[in-house]
Amino acid sequence: SAGDVLFYVPNLIGYLRVICTLLSLILMICFPQMWITAIILYVSSFVGDLFDGMAARKFDQCSLFGGLLDMVTDRCSTAGLLCALSHEHSERPIMVLLFTVLIIVDISSHCCQMYFTASFKQHHKSAEGNQNSFALVRWYYSYYYFFGYCCVGTEFTYVAIYILAKVTALDQYETIRIGCEYFLMISIPACITKQIVNVSQLCSACHAVAAHDAEQKNK
Repeated sequence: SAGDVLFYVPNLIGYLRVICTLLSLILMICFPQMWITAIILYVSSFVGDLFDGMAARKFDQCSLFGGLLDMVTDRCSTAGLLCALSHEHSERPIMVLLFTVLIIVDISSHCCQMYFTASFKQHHKSAEGNQNSFALVRWYYSYYYFFGYCCVGTEFTYVAIYILAKVTALDQYETIRIGCEYFLMISIPACITKQIVNVSQLCSACHAVAAHDAEQKNK
């Protein structure tokens, strides 16, 4: 029944991810002095994404609802963190604009990808669902380590920028500040690559939907 699906083990993990994300964003924006706790909660939510997938496969509890919950949680978590970053850099309009554009590109590209593949009853990460996608998108979803580097690198780029904003403002935690700066040298290329993939994914999904429309019109 629907109730059974809602209480699948991976979906329960998904609900915990939602709670961790909401708590982390509340702390970041309303209680900024608790930024360390906020980061721990946010990273816990992000790591939970690994375990819900493992649980889905282990207990044979893959579901469309689980995929939807996972996608919405991921997109809302990233958007929320970027909003928190905009708040931290509110005195720098160019940074606020950058974070806003990142939110728009992230959400629009994944929504279009999800719509495109769901229209053909395929998973948005599957080889079958992406057989008509651009080469970069197919490659991105085909190679797990590249996919992981981009996703993890992007998310932790945002986390590192947030931490850096905090330790710089407090003029404390010098070791953490230096560590974040070095880490960003590794993670920023992943973040840039992920944005290129996002734009490619957006264009690819829109092109595939338009091609399908043209095919239907020509029948």
